[in-house]
Amino acid sequence: MTPELTLLAWTLVLAIVQILLPAMLRNRETGLDYNAGARDTASPAPVGKITGRLQRAQRNLFETLPLFAAAVLIAHVAGRNGELTVWGASLYLAARVIYVPLYAAGIPFVRSLAWMVSMAGLVMILVAILAPN
Repeated sequence: MTPELTLLAWTLVLAIVQILLPAMLRNRETGLDYNAGARDTASPAPVGKITGRLQRAQRNLFETLPLFAAAVLIAHVAGRNGELTVWGASLYLAARVIYVPLYAAGIPFVRSLAWMVSMAGLVMILVAILAPN
């Protein structure tokens, strides 16, 4: 397996973690009976501050994850992977990992910088794909 595909797999692990974190916090807020039920009624508790931040961080990952996965897979299938794609995928994953605690802690600007670094990693992969032979 190429390093880029390994990094994609670890990004999927991050996605699972980002699904579980707000779900666990939300379960504490609403209780097991509500979460195990059909949720036909309004939630008994408002979404907590950290839970809301983690939910938004999750949505943010899910906005770019399909693009990242597609770029990694295109690079792999087209045989365009190399140093630039490895660095791009590494930057994307590292920045996305750093983004989660920054968002949960409510740290502005640095969180945006982490997002921009992840996007730079994605752009690096696209450059490798689209660059002329």
